[in-house]
Amino acid sequence: MRHGFKKEAREIAAEVRDELGLTPLDALDPWVLAEHLCIPVWALSSYAEIPWPVEYLSVTETGAFSAMIACQGLHRVIIYNDGHAPTRQRADIAHEVAHALLLHQPHPALDGHPPHYDEVQEDEAKWLGGVLLVSDDFCVSCCQDDIDVAEAAALVDVSPQLMQWRMNMSGAQRRVARARAR
Repeated sequence: MRHGFKKEAREIAAEVRDELGLTPLDALDPWVLAEHLCIPVWALSSYAEIPWPVEYLSVTETGAFSAMIACQGLHRVIIYNDGHAPTRQRADIAHEVAHALLLHQPHPALDGHPPHYDEVQEDEAKWLGGVLLVSDDFCVSCCQDDIDVAEAAALVDVSPQLMQWRMNMSGAQRRVARARAR
């Protein structure tokens, strides 16, 4: 990631939380954030009138589709796979909202060519999506209070895997250990 991006992501997340009236310790609802940004969020199952792709993506090949942000001009919409676990849905929507917050340029999804994958944009959206859902301050607070990863994850409605990743990336355990050693 480019120099300074992680700090920028923390600043964006703090600003978003402030706009939503949330503290760094509160759970962030990505549906509420999307609504705040005027981005409609549509469940894959709402496309029931075209049953075979919905069935294929939500039942047969559940890993084939998580979420996407579709753009037409300045208008954006997030479509997500509501066949996934709720914690996965939250992470997927936060990831797509992160693309919007970072003003990433959209790429054609169905233009007859293989989908374009911009690794830099995807890494940035993954990082910001995680920071939106789990702040560094929340990680530090959990470490200070000796809250285990599974319990911490439940407090902010994320998966234990996402919580562990954020704990590792925030350096919370190391920061708390250093503070206790002083």
